[in-house]
Amino acid sequence: MTKLLKSRELLLSGIIILMVAGFATRAEGFAEPGNLANIFNDTAILIMLALAQMTVILTKSIDLSVAANLAFTGMAVAMTNAAFPDLPLLVLIVMALGIGAFLGSINGFLVWVLQIPPIVVTLGTLTIYRGMAFVLSGGSWVNAHQMTPTFLNVPRTVLLGLPVLSWVAILVVIGMGFLLTRTPFGRSAYASGGNPVAAVYAGIDIGRTRFFAFVLSGAMAGLCSYLWVSRYAVAYVDIANGFELDSVAACVIGGISIAGGIGSVAGAVLGSLFLGVIKNALPVIGISPFAQMAISGIVIILAVVFNARAEAKKGRIILRDRASAEVTA
Repeated sequence: MTKLLKSRELLLSGIIILMVAGFATRAEGFAEPGNLANIFNDTAILIMLALAQMTVILTKSIDLSVAANLAFTGMAVAMTNAAFPDLPLLVLIVMALGIGAFLGSINGFLVWVLQIPPIVVTLGTLTIYRGMAFVLSGGSWVNAHQMTPTFLNVPRTVLLGLPVLSWVAILVVIGMGFLLTRTPFGRSAYASGGNPVAAVYAGIDIGRTRFFAFVLSGAMAGLCSYLWVSRYAVAYVDIANGFELDSVAACVIGGISIAGGIGSVAGAVLGSLFLGVIKNALPVIGISPFAQMAISGIVIILAVVFNARAEAKKGRIILRDRASAEVTA
């Protein structure tokens, strides 16, 4: 029981449940299944971006350009759909994934080959990608009437009680869980951040692992760019502004260590849902818009402090000292 109480994921799950129950006393119907499904759908893009950010953070890096990547790629895809309405949706999605992955590979290349600190690289590319979105669009918007109905309606289509957007997020969560726990790349990511020296001795190329983490982060931003533009039916330069900080906050709240090597997919998802519940609840219970950001920040800090006091999980062990055991025997 003590071990269960020290689990970050269980503690965060309990906090979210208490928050939902508390907000339900102030807003009738807040805890109903339909509203909770809407909250999950509203948080779906943040969940996917947080998982992308988590992959980079595990390798002891950070990607502050993920939202700018989303903005540029979303603008490019929306303008392509407006200019060539006969292009199949699948082509546009592949285009979004390709552009996002390419922008992510630029970050990875600068970090891996040129050995520039990740925070410096992604701060720079954040500004560059936002600027590229402005240059591409000339500062103009792409509105709903310029996009095709198929482009707009697919993520909103309800399937088995949930919009396609929510199902995409669920599939991404399952896929990322498998990737990070059952593949060599996942083990390399944990090892690169948790114990770089041991990782090198185990034959892991830390630079290459970080490169592919950035590529994966960029591809996820590309996927989210289409989902964002189609869901909100608009593309402009400042879409997803500030989401890079939300993705980092979701990871930290979920117990992913900024120092690298520690964290779980469940933690990133719960951290995102925590933010989603907060952001959906404050307007409903009548909190002033001027106070919402301050309250959100205070709650995030309190949650981070609360999680930090929980016992930290050990990183993955990739090298076992069997030799010493044999000598002892």
